[in-house]
Amino acid sequence: MVSVINSIDTAHEDMIHDAQLDYYGTKLATCSSDKTIKIFDVKDGQQTLINELQGHDGPVWQLAWAHPMFGNLIASCSYDRKVIIWKETNGTWGKLYEYTNHDSSVNSVIFAPQEFGLVLACGSSDGSISIISSSGDGSWTAKKINNAHSIGCNAVSFAPYVSPGALLDPYNKQTPLKRIVSGGCDNLVKIWREEEGEWKEEKKLEGHSDWVRDVAWAPSIGLPRSTIASCSQDFRVIIWTNDGTGNDWSHKILHKFNDVVWHLSWSITGNILACSGGDNKVSLWKETLEGQWVCISDVNKGQGQVTDKSISS
Repeated sequence: MVSVINSIDTAHEDMIHDAQLDYYGTKLATCSSDKTIKIFDVKDGQQTLINELQGHDGPVWQLAWAHPMFGNLIASCSYDRKVIIWKETNGTWGKLYEYTNHDSSVNSVIFAPQEFGLVLACGSSDGSISIISSSGDGSWTAKKINNAHSIGCNAVSFAPYVSPGALLDPYNKQTPLKRIVSGGCDNLVKIWREEEGEWKEEKKLEGHSDWVRDVAWAPSIGLPRSTIASCSQDFRVIIWTNDGTGNDWSHKILHKFNDVVWHLSWSITGNILACSGGDNKVSLWKETLEGQWVCISDVNKGQGQVTDKSISS
């Protein structure tokens, strides 16, 4: 059962596009078409606006918090083609780094698992994906996957650091590869991996019939199976799985919704998927022992109404 425990008046002056809690769940960052980012303390059921970040010249689409081992860092991306990494120092937020090497709107940002270091992936409407890395001495390097998606890239997500099968073979000392999954306006989901410092396409996944709006690689505890979720303007969410024995991915339609599905998010354990879309609802889905995906709860975002139901795909 899902329930609404709190609602926050952000006082944004236009549509809110993203809201992200930090690692500890005590700070909330929101971004909007009003070009601002707001950061709130959310403790003990109370919320306090602690900062408003201004640095973008267009709608801010998405936010990503870095792991706290790097300090209080948040990345933002915007229609203005910029990616900004913000840092809190002694209670004051300011720009740590600004990346301006995209030719069109930057739609998605995501930090890599902290074991890889301070690494950020960005997907842009210019069709490319940038991977920005901090060397730790204040300098940054960027690599670009050009023509990753024709027409544009809408979403990126990093694979977990834990290698598939690591739980069953704890003595396997193989260093995990950096891998990302992306979704684009070419209706495709693509998997990329870094080899000897270069990013290469590992797999192209075809199954959607319209723009892919979001992709999310499920967290892993080291079981052999890898899982990716994707959602699209074709109203569908697809679950892609790889059993660890090769490079073949199978797919299953989780559900066909009544509207565009915009966003996906996995639980920390990777066994529950949250889907939100144009029907103004957030639904939670879980896989049964028989391999069927069932809706365990949904919330109407407008009224906070909750319904339990079991719908198999």
